[in-house]
Amino acid sequence: MADAPRTTLGSSDLQVFPLNLGGNVFGWTADEKTSFEVLDAYVAAGGNFIDTADVYSAWNPGNSGGESETIIGNWLKSRGNRDDIVIATKVGMLSGFEGTSRETVRKAVDASLTRLQTDHIDLYYAHQDFTDRPVEEAVEALNEQVTLGKVRAIGASNFSGQRLIEALRFSESENLAKYAAIQNKYSLVERGDVEGSEGGPTVASVALAENVAVLPYSSLASGFLTGKYRDGVSVDSPRSGGASAYLDDRGRRVLAELDRISAAHDAAISTVALAWLLAQPSVAAPIASARTLEQLPDLLAVATLELSVDEIAALSDASAVVPA
Repeated sequence: MADAPRTTLGSSDLQVFPLNLGGNVFGWTADEKTSFEVLDAYVAAGGNFIDTADVYSAWNPGNSGGESETIIGNWLKSRGNRDDIVIATKVGMLSGFEGTSRETVRKAVDASLTRLQTDHIDLYYAHQDFTDRPVEEAVEALNEQVTLGKVRAIGASNFSGQRLIEALRFSESENLAKYAAIQNKYSLVERGDVEGSEGGPTVASVALAENVAVLPYSSLASGFLTGKYRDGVSVDSPRSGGASAYLDDRGRRVLAELDRISAAHDAAISTVALAWLLAQPSVAAPIASARTLEQLPDLLAVATLELSVDEIAALSDASAVVPA
């Protein structure tokens, strides 16, 4: 789709669709056939930005990690569209490839490239910040892969604002690749990882000041922000336990506001929840996954739904943590 919306990813030259399609379900709750259908429909709608990780989905019985990358690689090969797609994957949490030392990253990037059946990764993340290690370690290891041409841009995931700014300053001082994106948990019911400070700068403030794109994961809070988790309702889903935990007074306030705004726009609740994220100045593209083809349209609709200033403020107020 030639006129599909695109946004530049931080300081990189990557141009991406404003919905980052999550690949965590591929090889877990979506088999290869279903995954191909979702990927095809996403691209047909103008999407070009797919998120995965080497550890997806090692938690599923019988899996060992790499299943999502393998499915995506098979899809890329069968469709012949590698140059049209921005692929993001991660290193640091797969058993046998833990951490972000230079040697671990060297082995992990080659394994990911093999599974993805490609010669380069567009965005390569340190999947978490190993705070017992110098922040410089991951930067140096990831920069080496940029120098080798195996990685185009690098990202951080699950970093604090303080550690992110330290990494950026180090990159500048040594003329190394800088983090262009940060992927942290962020949604209407989980705002602390991006907006909270923990005594230092917030991720949001660092990202805005330093041109780092925020790409929120768990943007629908394990499905809670689809609106299907309500009092007295039982939901059959692998994520139902996590989602149900948000059904407290604050969660009910958020759902009530989402109900009101979604009705005004004739839009799905999940679309409105994603649109609130996309309206945050630091956010480039929320990450959301579809385990069935039917779930995808409500996610894609975020690209065209624009909330008013008042609606954004109302959702922000409803989701604020109220002191006890």
